[in-house]
Amino acid sequence: MTRKSPSDLRSARWFAADDLRSFGHRSRWMQMGYDAADWAGKPMIAILNTWSDAQPCHAHFKTRVEDVKRGIFQAGGFPIELPAISLSESNVKPTTMLYRNLLAMDAEELIRSHSVDGVVLMGGCDKTTPALLMGATSAGLPMIYVPAGPMLRGNWKGNVLGSGSDAWKYWDERRAGKISDADWTEVEAGIARSYGVCMTMGTASTMTAIAEAIGMTLPGASAIPAPDANHIRMCTQSGRRIVDMVWEDLTPARIQTRAAYENGITVAMAMGCSTNAIIHVIAMARRAGVDITLDDFDNASRKVPVIANVRPSGDTYLMEDFFYAGGLPGLMSRLTDHLHLGAITVTGRPLSEALEGAAVYNDDVIRPVDNPIYAEGALAVLRGNLAPDGCVIKPSACAPRFLKHTGPALVFDDYPTLKANIDRDDLEVTEDHVLVLRNAGPHGGPGMPEWGMLPIPKKLVKQGVRDMVRLSDARMSGTSYGACILHVSPEAYIGGPLALVRTGDMIALDVANRRIDIEVSEAELARRRAEWTAPPKRYERGYGWMFTQHIRQANDGCDFDFLETQFGAPVDEPAIY
Repeated sequence: MTRKSPSDLRSARWFAADDLRSFGHRSRWMQMGYDAADWAGKPMIAILNTWSDAQPCHAHFKTRVEDVKRGIFQAGGFPIELPAISLSESNVKPTTMLYRNLLAMDAEELIRSHSVDGVVLMGGCDKTTPALLMGATSAGLPMIYVPAGPMLRGNWKGNVLGSGSDAWKYWDERRAGKISDADWTEVEAGIARSYGVCMTMGTASTMTAIAEAIGMTLPGASAIPAPDANHIRMCTQSGRRIVDMVWEDLTPARIQTRAAYENGITVAMAMGCSTNAIIHVIAMARRAGVDITLDDFDNASRKVPVIANVRPSGDTYLMEDFFYAGGLPGLMSRLTDHLHLGAITVTGRPLSEALEGAAVYNDDVIRPVDNPIYAEGALAVLRGNLAPDGCVIKPSACAPRFLKHTGPALVFDDYPTLKANIDRDDLEVTEDHVLVLRNAGPHGGPGMPEWGMLPIPKKLVKQGVRDMVRLSDARMSGTSYGACILHVSPEAYIGGPLALVRTGDMIALDVANRRIDIEVSEAELARRRAEWTAPPKRYERGYGWMFTQHIRQANDGCDFDFLETQFGAPVDEPAIY
């Protein structure tokens, strides 16, 4: 393998020349106590750290960054920590999805504008993985991803608690009067008992698994529990590896091929992934010049069984169990017939080598392919006159009786209206109704919040109802579950067919045939469309204005139209350098 020489390093353009500009760079680094022995002839490695005081999932990054730096020093590199914006799923309103592309831009421009040769990306909480990968892929320098890792299992009175999923479960029990306020407070204190991302198969673990499957992490990195000492070692190993990646010029363009993304989709299906995976993977792939569509997910869903018995698709286990059962290498070792084993990873070697020696230690946590928890259908893409550009459902996490269902719509025009009315005792609703929330998509939310797991009306909860068909142009958390149809495209706020639905209209769902339709004549829909009036713009200034001017719809990954065309473009240096 041809290796770069020190004079070929990008950072040398800042530091090596005998001119006034390089004098300025060198003198300012000397101002911080460094000298030529720190930087001369060494790869400079950016560490994009998404730690913040408001980010519980990344609380350990404040110290883990030192472990990454240690690895970079050990391999003869020079680390530079660059703080990137931190998107805490539990703290940012209206939704971190509104700011995913902002973090992607932040990452790209941090890399592009600094004197670095490669980059370590530190993320994990839902939107940080796709955002960091999108930005770094567009920048084009060698990169490696360090996932935050899942938190430990939750616990309440001997019951194992899973992030999100059990919050929804026990919230309904409280609404039904079956647990007390004191019980609820104990659940609140016990459900998140360490740093790290959600330990269910939510969006965070889905996306870090996909990052590993497409080759952007060290093998086995994605499922290591955040408090585990293995996580510290992985951080240091990633620091060492990125230095060699720079010398090898192992860029994202060499790793993120179509084969790599097909591997990512296969793994997502086998894990019973979050529905959010569709939006993020489409956006990530298009940054790499790979045209992934909804159909790629639906096709894989029909072929790949769900073999990770992890909540919410599974009924018992959490990510800690998954790691001890063999982690992602173990799962992938059972999917070799569905994988492109020649795709290379950040190791510079093919996936087949990464899977050598991989094993499964618990056949109930990671099932054999001939004994899956769900034979097919981790996700299904539906189309019809309600969603001509598609929508998605997670069949593996909903009651089977709703996979083919026709019922009357109960329509809510926005989330505040839903919240104000869903618990009314006089709400005219049955479990056969289809709850509809609209104007919650990319434009309408704004930012497409995770409102798609609409709450079951309180009067039905008291009757024992725990699932019903729900339809929205919003998203839902990967920790959510139920018969929820999401990402309806085009969204209602820009005049998609969902805007024309009225309470009482019959809506027909047929997952097997991938259909979602409103049983209203074309003539009546045309009449309603003629009466429809576009809602007011959400923003008149700032980032929000830019967002609404340039955001794509869910089926296109919700990237900005002016960014997704920069498919793996090389770093464009300012002329002065």
